[in-house]
Amino acid sequence: MRGLGTLINTATVLLGGGIGLLIGDRINDRVRLIVVQVIGLVTLAIGLRDAMGTHNMVFPLVGMVIGAIIGELLEIDRRLERLGEILRHRFAGDGEHHRFAEGFATATLLFCVGPLTILGAIEDASGKTPQLYIIKGTLDGFMTIIFAAIYGVGALFAAVSVFVVQGTLTLFGTGLDSLLNDRMRIELFAAGGIAVMAIGINLLDIKKIRLGSLLPGLLITPLLVWMFAVPNGIFN
Repeated sequence: MRGLGTLINTATVLLGGGIGLLIGDRINDRVRLIVVQVIGLVTLAIGLRDAMGTHNMVFPLVGMVIGAIIGELLEIDRRLERLGEILRHRFAGDGEHHRFAEGFATATLLFCVGPLTILGAIEDASGKTPQLYIIKGTLDGFMTIIFAAIYGVGALFAAVSVFVVQGTLTLFGTGLDSLLNDRMRIELFAAGGIAVMAIGINLLDIKKIRLGSLLPGLLITPLLVWMFAVPNGIFN
């Protein structure tokens, strides 16, 4: 069944978020903090691993720089905050704006950026058993428990992002696979690794990085590879 993996992943985020909301008050603050720090460290390690897979760091570097500039000019991060604000007014209390928006943005970026999202969509589009999204969904579900305990209902709404982003990618999964060659995938995953590292840095509270502004870089990087490193590209 096409799209089964997306439905499973969405359900695990909803389930994890529900559990987090139910037991969040019972989780000791020190336990929450150390778990988030561990998740941050693992996220940083995953991002570093993916980023180091590049064949030429110039592509993800330039792609992410150009993408970040575009993201800032388009104020993507602010628009995500506004979306979080709309959802907060509808589903959360008045005093929870920052926590809701941060939980929504953090969980959305963590769950929707990375190689598993794209590779899983290609597999999900084929109708095969969605092993990648089952693995990803299991991890996302456990992380949502902690995120919901810390950020509240905002983290649970990342399920909407997972459904929309992964569902859209799955719909175009076959075409997406045909558009990307191996080199473009490698550099795209490296750029995704940089974005994932930014999530880890935010979780560790090292430096606040506007995650939404990094999203255009995931489009710019493979485009640069196509232009400059693919045979019959514009400049090659």
